[in-house]
Amino acid sequence: MTREAGRHGGPEEQAVLLVAGLVDLAVSSVGTALGTVRGLLRRSDTAELAAAAEHDLMARGRLVLDRYAAVPAAHLEILARHAMARRAADGA
Repeated sequence: MTREAGRHGGPEEQAVLLVAGLVDLAVSSVGTALGTVRGLLRRSDTAELAAAAEHDLMARGRLVLDRYAAVPAAHLEILARHAMARRAADGA
């Protein structure tokens, strides 16, 4: 199916093309991942590699939790602390 450059079909055709592109990308990615897994299974240091990967994933998970789970200090609380510190510095 060929089209002139710049011509777009209706919403249905665009949706079909989008889904087809996503499926092609997914199939390509899965094929690449399977090739990588096959290569890793042939290695003699698979246990050490798995331990290193587990360690890296734990570290990444810790970073993500620290980034998103920690509640930042309230903005007004920070401003109040700065104001109190400034007053203390001016009064001393």
